[in-house]
Amino acid sequence: MRTKAEEMYASMTPWKLFFVIALPGMVSMFAMSVYSIIEGIFIGHRLGEEAFAAVNIAMPLVMINFSLADLVGVGSSAPISIALGKQDHKTANNFFTCSIVLIFLASVLMGSVMFFAAAPLARMMGADDTLLDTSVKYLRTYALCSPLTTVFFAMDNYLRISGYIKTSMIINIGCNVGTLALLALFLLEFNMDVAGSALATCIAMCTCALISMIPFVRGEALLRFVRPRFSWSMLREIAACGSPVFLNNIAGRVTSILMNISLMTLGVRALGEGGGTTAVAVYAVLMYASDLCWPLLYGISDALSPAIGYNWGAGNDDRVRKILRCAYTGTAVVGLLSTALLFFFPGTIAAMFADPEDALLLEISTGAIRLFCIAYLFRWFVVTTQGFFSAIEKPALATVMSVSTALVFPVLMLGALWTLGLDGIWLNFVGVNALSAVLGLSLFPIVVREMKRRANGHIH
Repeated sequence: MRTKAEEMYASMTPWKLFFVIALPGMVSMFAMSVYSIIEGIFIGHRLGEEAFAAVNIAMPLVMINFSLADLVGVGSSAPISIALGKQDHKTANNFFTCSIVLIFLASVLMGSVMFFAAAPLARMMGADDTLLDTSVKYLRTYALCSPLTTVFFAMDNYLRISGYIKTSMIINIGCNVGTLALLALFLLEFNMDVAGSALATCIAMCTCALISMIPFVRGEALLRFVRPRFSWSMLREIAACGSPVFLNNIAGRVTSILMNISLMTLGVRALGEGGGTTAVAVYAVLMYASDLCWPLLYGISDALSPAIGYNWGAGNDDRVRKILRCAYTGTAVVGLLSTALLFFFPGTIAAMFADPEDALLLEISTGAIRLFCIAYLFRWFVVTTQGFFSAIEKPALATVMSVSTALVFPVLMLGALWTLGLDGIWLNFVGVNALSAVLGLSLFPIVVREMKRRANGHIH
């Protein structure tokens, strides 16, 4: 007998499903990114350019830690959704329980490495003597809270699979309200440095991670905790399905390291002594500006993935196509609006994160945003296509796209645009997303052919 969540995935009209699931998903993902936007505003205005650059140096390592949770959380979501589509609740619950255990153990290990090796890791990321101490403080604070903060990211997937769409949204909004309050307290009242910023985020995330687990602990959710039964086949399936997102995150962090090193070099060349720090700070402004837009794209794709996976598992390919059309339409609209927002209001957006008295940082950031925004004309298609491949357990296709988008194409574009100096760095994002869109178009016929074979009864 189907639960209410399963009935929604199986029979609700596609556009109604879009508004019921995707809109809260957009709000939820945007809320999750707001904490980094708020953090950027506080650090940029309260602590200054050096702190801003130091956080940008440390952030890739923090995100690598979170990517382990994504590896397991996203890697288990597709098999869980497909198993539910087949009415195999036993397999779905075992995947869920084992995934939580794996996330906790991995985060304890990674957190320990981040804490004890913070200084050499920060050096490796490009931190000089000026930025090292600040980067280490920021990194170690996140490391101490790693076990619960990583679980928070994964629980969002499981809440949505279980039909707790609005609950997920409310928890994410609550997390960011809590972060804002704690940031104000620690930075404005207690005059703490970047460690206070990281601590505010971690406390809010840890609290919300515990709240997210309540429906599952009580046995009220579609997914339930059971006695975990690990197997190599299950671990391989999680690794295969999670590898696109994981490799995307890891490759993205490697790219960030290369970008930071390049920015330190090109910044000095273009701006003179101290120009490297300014260039890295501009890059940080770009990343925070992107946080205003990309979560909306990812929110649509990610929110609809359980419904796509459920219907793929149930063999209802026609419904998969209809839901996918809604996803592409929604992300296309968001992509166009994002481009317009960033293009017409670059100065306003840059001023959100840069000190108003730092005229050079504001000037360069404004020009950089106006070049960077063109990427969103292509990014909507890239995000949706990669999410679709992951939702139907096509990890090879999703991995090709993710690694190409996060590492291969950026490195190629870095070399191709090197002579343009700093403008080449800002245009890197545009070239990468254009190439990724072409790649997605070339891979999509593989899935179309499989759908045709399934319709003809050649695949069961």
